[in-house]
Amino acid sequence: MGAHSRKCDWCGSGTPIVRDMEPINPDYQYWCVECARALIIKGDPIETYRELEGEPIYGRLLDEHCALKRFYSFATA
Repeated sequence: MGAHSRKCDWCGSGTPIVRDMEPINPDYQYWCVECARALIIKGDPIETYRELEGEPIYGRLLDEHCALKRFYSFATA
């Protein structure tokens, strides 16, 4: 399945912008912007991730909504 035909694993309708590279549950790896924002606001952000759209959308969400001083890593490979 190509990246553009995949849907968000949580809501099933949004286009994924980020992939959780170390998911607790492998059924939930791909997240759309709305669901990813909700995870951050809830206090459960994705810590090891890969941006899917070629721009740092998830990174900007972390900057805007995450007050925790955790270390996040962008997966490059």
